[in-house]
Amino acid sequence: MPILKASKKSVRKDKKRTERNTNYKIALKKALDFAKKSGYSEDKVREAIKTIDKLEAKGIIHQNNASRKKSALMKKLNQAKSTETPVKEETPEQGTPE
Repeated sequence: MPILKASKKSVRKDKKRTERNTNYKIALKKALDFAKKSGYSEDKVREAIKTIDKLEAKGIIHQNNASRKKSALMKKLNQAKSTETPVKEETPEQGTPE
């Protein structure tokens, strides 16, 4: 338990920021999930990218992380456009790395 007044305030601020960041990350997961469930339709993918850009601007997620997520979304969108069928989600293998 903090003793100094500044330390107590820091604990309060950290709690608020953690809660706020958690809500932002939940919104991101929902946006990505909506895009996936829609079969990567263009409007849902654009909404997800918009959410990613907002979180990147606020500093909630790192620039490289945002770019990686957007790139994966666009790749799946283009794949869905070319085949006009729902895109199968890629899952990494659970084996030992070579």
